[in-house]
Amino acid sequence: MGTRERIIDAAEQAIQEFGISGATTKRIAKQAACSEALLYKHFVGKEELFLAVVIERMPALGPALEELRAAVGRGDLRANLVTFTLAALGFYTRAQGIAGGLLGDPALITGFRALLAERGSGPHVPIQVLAGVLRDEQRAGRVDAALDADAAASMLMGACFHRANLARFVDLPGHGDEEWAAAVVGTLLRR
Repeated sequence: MGTRERIIDAAEQAIQEFGISGATTKRIAKQAACSEALLYKHFVGKEELFLAVVIERMPALGPALEELRAAVGRGDLRANLVTFTLAALGFYTRAQGIAGGLLGDPALITGFRALLAERGSGPHVPIQVLAGVLRDEQRAGRVDAALDADAAASMLMGACFHRANLARFVDLPGHGDEEWAAAVVGTLLRR
């Protein structure tokens, strides 16, 4: 494992153990067995390091979206969307700790927003991609033509974010994640 990967692993571990405010560069460097100066040879600042944790260590939505896109017009649409919904729920569940910390620190969120803008990335991108997939499925005749694809994508992703957030506070009653995902997708696809 290279130095950069060791640093990202140490940052992820520090965030999980101490929260984002407790994930200091001193603590991260100690866990990575390197100097703080070496952190800054690989990352411009904490914002860039935390972005690397989110992008490189969180369960990625990119591959799940690519699978969904590749299956347009083929296979079981409900099953494909349920699989994606579970991937999105997993992403939001793991990202909650870092996202909450970023939102609570004005300097970090400002830096994080700047990095996202510079890279053309952000939490809106998976929603846009999902909306595109839904539009493609509409053209293939597998999704109701009257469905507002942008609103549906926002609702699906918002439901995943909301469930991940609620699960941090309480044990959710009712359905397990798979049943919940199937119910959400079923509601989305109801004609």
